[in-house]
Amino acid sequence: MREEIIREIYQVLEDRRDHPKDSYTSNLMQDNEKRAVDKILEKIGEETAEVIIAAKNDENLVHESVDLIFHTLMLLVYKGVSLDDLLDEFESRRG
Repeated sequence: MREEIIREIYQVLEDRRDHPKDSYTSNLMQDNEKRAVDKILEKIGEETAEVIIAAKNDENLVHESVDLIFHTLMLLVYKGVSLDDLLDEFESRRG
């Protein structure tokens, strides 16, 4: 049941992409394509650095990892990758 939160977040991101609101996620995704992708990638870079620092310092790792995963999901949604495609890829790697 808890795993459904990822699907819910994905659906919210899709909704914010398709039906913009005055929100952080909508604002990141509503610029022209190059600028939107650049902004999302910049956030992924920032969050990646924060995960590295959190892991090294043994603090806030879960919090920073959620931020990184969220922004990665946002990029996938923006680029039109379905959650099922993502899950299928994970499944195919299970050997």
